[in-house]
Amino acid sequence: MTKQELAKKIYDICYLTGTFKLRSGQTSNEYFDKYRFESMPHLLKPVAQLLAPLIPPTTQALAGLEMGGIPIATALSLETGIPVVFVRKQAKSYGTCLFAEGIDIANKKLCVIEDVITTGGQVLTSVQDLRNSNAIIDTVLCTILRGNADSPEFKKADLTLKYLFTGEELKSSTR
Repeated sequence: MTKQELAKKIYDICYLTGTFKLRSGQTSNEYFDKYRFESMPHLLKPVAQLLAPLIPPTTQALAGLEMGGIPIATALSLETGIPVVFVRKQAKSYGTCLFAEGIDIANKKLCVIEDVITTGGQVLTSVQDLRNSNAIIDTVLCTILRGNADSPEFKKADLTLKYLFTGEELKSSTR
């Protein structure tokens, strides 16, 4: 499947209009319901195939952020053979009490995986948590970027933001 074909399919199945409150607190009259493509193997697989070349070659593990980044990171792990870590928004209060489940992340180079980024607030929080656990992170990879690719917050955090589609690319795929 080409990138353009995938964009159209994702748009057709995920694009909703109405009134939606975003994680950032912003209100939007449009929304990309990413779970609609993440739950469909015939769309998730080509997403992983097209994202895989964007992963830095020195990556030792993929860090899928709760909840939408986890299926994408898992699909990328299956596509590339790179191990995956599942990152919670906060550590669980039982068992291992970890916020990053899977392999040990200390001193490992991680590529953070997210589904949709608008402002990147949760991504930046999770990156800081991972760095506090001695993970090495310089790249964040997402499927849909709704916000600014040259975000000053990402630059300040010394992060490169890579993406498969912008919201505008998805919209224009139907024209």
